[in-house]
Amino acid sequence: MKYYVESYGCTMNYGEGDQLSERMGAMGHEPVGTAEEADVVVLNTCTVVDTTEKKMIRRMSDLRRMGKEVIVTGCMAKVQSSRIAIRLPGCLIIPPDAYRGFSSSVERRYGCGCSLPEAVAGNIIPIAQGCLGDCTYCITKFARGRLTSYPEQDILDRFGRMVDSGVREILVTAQDTACYGADSGTDLVRLLRRMLEKKGDYRIRIGMMNPNLLEPMLDGISDVLDDPRVYRFLHIPVQSGSDSVLKAMNRRYTVEEFMAVVERMRSSHPDISISTDLISGFPGETDGDHELSMRLIEKLRADTVNITRFSARPGTEAAEMEQVHGRIVKDRSARLTDVKNRIEMDVNKACVGKTARVLVTEIGKNGTVIARTSNYRPVAIESGLPIGTFAEAEITGCAPTYLIGRML
Repeated sequence: MKYYVESYGCTMNYGEGDQLSERMGAMGHEPVGTAEEADVVVLNTCTVVDTTEKKMIRRMSDLRRMGKEVIVTGCMAKVQSSRIAIRLPGCLIIPPDAYRGFSSSVERRYGCGCSLPEAVAGNIIPIAQGCLGDCTYCITKFARGRLTSYPEQDILDRFGRMVDSGVREILVTAQDTACYGADSGTDLVRLLRRMLEKKGDYRIRIGMMNPNLLEPMLDGISDVLDDPRVYRFLHIPVQSGSDSVLKAMNRRYTVEEFMAVVERMRSSHPDISISTDLISGFPGETDGDHELSMRLIEKLRADTVNITRFSARPGTEAAEMEQVHGRIVKDRSARLTDVKNRIEMDVNKACVGKTARVLVTEIGKNGTVIARTSNYRPVAIESGLPIGTFAEAEITGCAPTYLIGRML
C-alpha cells in the first residue's frame, strides 16, 4: 500500500510525522511524494489557532473528494475527533497519546506488507509529550496532556542513527523543550551533553523553551552552546510586553525576568540569535498593553519575532474572557509587524560584509539554497550545493527575515 504523511503545525508535529512515516515503512508500506499518489494519507493535524483548524477541515474534505483512505493523527485527533468524524466518516483516528499503538491500529485496518528494517526519516527528534504549563489560551495542553519525557536512551539511539546515516542538522524539540526530564529525574542539559558525546560534524538546534523553565538551567545551556556543533540560537517566547497580560495568560514570568534571561545569554554569547513570539489582541489587552509590546520589540532587538493574532480556542479559559474586537486585533498586529520588520532589517544589516561557515539545509527558490550560519541565521545563496554541505560564504545583502550571500 502506498502512503503519504502530511504534517502541519509545530516542529514537534513534523517530527512525530517523520516517526509515523518510519512505522508505515517498517510495516512494508511504500512511501510516495504526494497525497495524489497515495492509497492512504496520514493527515497529521494542528489546531493551535482557528485559521489552522479551518485549513484542516478543508483538507479533510479535499481528501474525501479524492477518495483517499485517511488516518488522522495530531492534536485534532485528540480534542476534536467529532469534527473529524463528520468530514471523514469511519476514518482511523489516532491521537498523540495513542501513538505507541499506531502500528497495531494500522495493521488491523490495512494489514501490512513485507516487514522492513526501521529507517530514519527526517531530522527532528521529539523528546517529550506534553508540558508543565497551564496557559489560559492553549488548546494544545488538552491534546498533549502533562509532561511525559521520552526515555533518554531511546532519544540517544535515534540521534546516533541520524548522525550515522549522514544527517547534518538535527532539531531537538518538544512543546517546551526546557521541561524535558522534570518528570523522570534528568534534564535537557544532561541529554544534550550526552548527545554531544557522539563524534561527527553535525549541528543541533535546540527547540522552544519558556523563560521560567530556561532560567534555572542557563549556565548549563550556556556551556552546551560553547560546542560549535550546537547552533547559538534560542527560541524564547515572551508572548506580551505587558506584565498584566502575561498574568492573564498564566505565563509565570514577568517581562523583566524574560529580559534578564536574554541578557544573560547575550552576555555569554554575544552573537547568539534570539527568536521570540508575541500574541496580538489577547483578551483584555489595552492600548497601553499593546504599546508595551511595541516597546519590547524595540528594546529586545530579536533576530526573529513571530506575531500571532489571538484566536479563542474552545474549552480554554481565554475563550471565556472579554475579547478584543477583531478590527483592533488586526490593526495592532499590523503595527507590531511593521516594527519587527524594521528592527529585523536593522539587525540583519549589521551582518552584511561578514563571512561565515554555513551548512546548506534546504533548497530555495530560483536556483538558490538556504544555508544556516553557526547562530542559525538563514542565508539565501545562488548555488547548486547539495543539502548537508558545509561551505564558506560572504554575506552580501539582506531582507528582514533572511540574509543574502555568495559562496567563497
